[in-house]
Amino acid sequence: MASSLASSVSSLQSSLQLLDNSITILDEGVNDFPRLCKVLQTTRHFELLPEPTLREAQQSLLDEITPSIAHLLSLASNHVEKLARREEGLKAKCDLQEGRLSSNPENRTAATRVQSQTGAAVRGRLASSTGNAASKAAELRRLVQKKERLKYVVDRLELQSTQRQRQLRKSMAAQ
Repeated sequence: MASSLASSVSSLQSSLQLLDNSITILDEGVNDFPRLCKVLQTTRHFELLPEPTLREAQQSLLDEITPSIAHLLSLASNHVEKLARREEGLKAKCDLQEGRLSSNPENRTAATRVQSQTGAAVRGRLASSTGNAASKAAELRRLVQKKERLKYVVDRLELQSTQRQRQLRKSMAAQ
């Protein structure tokens, strides 16, 4: 009986040793389990939405933004039209000033010619009659100056008329 008891004890010891080895192997395998859980855990970085939800969100954004965009576009187009009108006005003003500048040298040469002619006539008359000739020369100079002023006014009115005709044509073309 002692031999059967010894064989039972040795079998029990080998089972315990086998169990101890199994526990050690399991402990080594499970020891890294928390890290493995974390590594194998799936994390959602992006939320996936169904397509109808996305379309609804896009439509709501479009509905919200469209009136603002239309308003800003109308403001921009009005401002561009205003700047275009201002540019046309400035061009017309430039044409008017150029007309004035180009007509002034001619007026000045004509005026100096008339004044020299009147001066010669005045000097001729001055020799015959000084008092009467001086008043006639002054009146002649006044009439020449009036003629120059009237010519300037006519030129300015002609340029304004052409400018208004351009604006009228432009407004008719825009409509």
